[in-house]
Amino acid sequence: MYIMEIATSPELVSNVYLKLKENVVKFRSVIGRPLTLTEKILSGHFNEINEQNFSGGKDYVFLKPDRVALQDVTGQMVMLQFMQAELKQTSLPTTVHCDHLIRAEVQGDVDMKVSLDENSEVFKFLQSACAKYGCGFWKPGAGIIHQVVLENYAFPGGLMIGTDSHTPNAGGLGMIAIGVGGLDAAETMAGLPWELLYPKRIGIKLTGKLDGWTAPKDIILKVAEELTVSGGTNAIVEYFGPGTKSISCTGKATITNMGAEIGATCSIFPYDERMETYLKYTDRKEIAELANQNKELLVADPEVESNPEKFFDKIIEINLSTLEPHIAGPHTPDLVRSISELADDVSSNDYVDQISVALIGSCTNSSYEDMSRAASLAEQAKSKGIKSKIPLLVTPGSEQIRGTIERDGQMDSLKDIGATVLANACGPCIGQWNRPELEKNEKNSIITTFNRNFPGRNDGQRTTLNFIGSPEMIIALALGGRLSFNPMKDYLTASDGSKFKLEPPKIAAEVPEDGFMIPDGIFVAPPIDSNNVEVIIDPNSKRLQRLEPFTKWSGDDFIELPIMVKAKGKCTTDHISPAGAWLSLRGHLDNLSDNMLLGAVNAFNDEVGNGKNILNNLIEPFSKIARQYKQQKLNWVIVGDDNYGEGSSREHAAMTPRYLGCVAVITKSLARIHETNLKKQGVLALTFNEPNDYEKIRENDKISLIDLDNLKPEKQVTCVITHNDGNKEEILLNHSYNKLQIEWFRQGSALNVLSNKK
Repeated sequence: MYIMEIATSPELVSNVYLKLKENVVKFRSVIGRPLTLTEKILSGHFNEINEQNFSGGKDYVFLKPDRVALQDVTGQMVMLQFMQAELKQTSLPTTVHCDHLIRAEVQGDVDMKVSLDENSEVFKFLQSACAKYGCGFWKPGAGIIHQVVLENYAFPGGLMIGTDSHTPNAGGLGMIAIGVGGLDAAETMAGLPWELLYPKRIGIKLTGKLDGWTAPKDIILKVAEELTVSGGTNAIVEYFGPGTKSISCTGKATITNMGAEIGATCSIFPYDERMETYLKYTDRKEIAELANQNKELLVADPEVESNPEKFFDKIIEINLSTLEPHIAGPHTPDLVRSISELADDVSSNDYVDQISVALIGSCTNSSYEDMSRAASLAEQAKSKGIKSKIPLLVTPGSEQIRGTIERDGQMDSLKDIGATVLANACGPCIGQWNRPELEKNEKNSIITTFNRNFPGRNDGQRTTLNFIGSPEMIIALALGGRLSFNPMKDYLTASDGSKFKLEPPKIAAEVPEDGFMIPDGIFVAPPIDSNNVEVIIDPNSKRLQRLEPFTKWSGDDFIELPIMVKAKGKCTTDHISPAGAWLSLRGHLDNLSDNMLLGAVNAFNDEVGNGKNILNNLIEPFSKIARQYKQQKLNWVIVGDDNYGEGSSREHAAMTPRYLGCVAVITKSLARIHETNLKKQGVLALTFNEPNDYEKIRENDKISLIDLDNLKPEKQVTCVITHNDGNKEEILLNHSYNKLQIEWFRQGSALNVLSNKK
């Protein structure tokens, strides 16, 4: 029996570079010009190269990724779908990382013990599925998927997909790494080429050098301010320019991680000495040597940097030498201002100035460099006899990071000013955070180094205001205790009553001088023989449920269907399928469906999570209504606003509506991953040809979608709105379906198509 090599071996990397070298020459010849780094890596992973000059945002390409990464929440559905298709073994290196189902309530060891007990059923299922299908399994406590991938698997010039929207973290090591839905992963694991809408290219030119208080986090916050949460949709963001060389590999990863917050397909940096250093210090010297030998493949052609306007669809230039520290929030990562402007914003917007909790770490900002710079501020505070004015929570990104900062003293420095160290997991970033001290709907402000700050995301309280900044800035604000505190000009009071101003954090080593602490016993490789391995699912489980295929399209038009919700404003996947307490049900589609649209604001009544049930005219929770409609075999539609489905890659936001009877989602615009997830699950993903047609939709209207038998690429869909008074309006809807995707709709899901091919 063939056993899949899980590690990113020098042999794997060497083969990737050989393919890159061959395909780059071919693709350069096809399009007749120099190539960006993005184009080089994508072309190096084309399933085949034809004589086509791809148009960004319009054409689809088929790619062969080098590996797949799954986390414990989304990974459940991937494995369940893999099983439903009766597939035998993964065809490329795949790992599962247990990072989402771990509490953040007391401290690391206590929370871990409780979480292991609470989630043992899921962890046993995932470990057994990994053993059965040839995947590597990272145990709970090993760390957050993105940090563990960066430490072990990412490499310059590679292509990876992962079932988490922050998979692009690996772009900090020069890898194209893209967040996808679970079915994308299952198909790729099965050996099928992966389909991607060929991305547009956004170039970010960095000049100057970071200094003083400014950190890599401030670069991506500035980019988010410029592009907004949807400005990167269907684009790869490529950083270039002399400023890139001044940023550590893990600093680059912070930037590419948060590229998800602008809707980008992914973000990437060119290979340089900082990446080489990180590879060597994470025990990948041979891969660093291979990258050095093939450097011309891992950077853009020289002409690109000389004349970027010829090669990118959009260019933004940022001078790092003049960049100020920035703070984003609340409620959206693109509401950004400099620290010098924050106090005025707090006052003018009536934000709660007193900070309730400060949180640093997570997959976005828990590197050795991050923790060292944060610790240098903590040491200043200790020398003055003061501590954090508010609770300070620290989340190491991995056991490797936790062990290393414990050995080298940074953890003690943070504890000395009052920090509590949580488990190596996502924790508060994704809602695994209980705050009994808060009253329900109590307005409060928190400060974090996380990547997302949507209402209700962190603690389930929509009234919590999350402001995002760099680790050093969050520590400084924790010492000041107020949002309006500006460490660059304001003074603190020492224990002896004297006034002092914080000095900028010390320049920190990007890697530890003595190397990283390498943990033992946190990884389980698949067995040589998996024939006798049984995947563990209790048939009576309330958390795991074997999947049943979705029904095929009947062939009939959808006639006069009710509208479940007209979503108003931001409607992210957190709003459509909330995390927090619901994370425990991600492997049980029926039970999870009770959270459908729980956070969506209904434009018809401004209520959250409730709409009108046409069967009884009562205002009820959306899931309750949908279950009644399902009993009556009544399908329905969702109407959405701009960038509907922004945020997480969770395909559950498409699966739960589909399970309860949704046949179409009609919006002003769709976020990339969610659009794909809807298509994969057999839901029509449509957008208004005229965005203002959104305003025509009324609460008691019925929606008809006509001539679906003639659904074709680039052919608009006719929609008839039947108003309550009997009047009708006809509008046009757009879609981005290709022929293969239309077959997903016809067959009921992409999984049904895959099952028929096996």
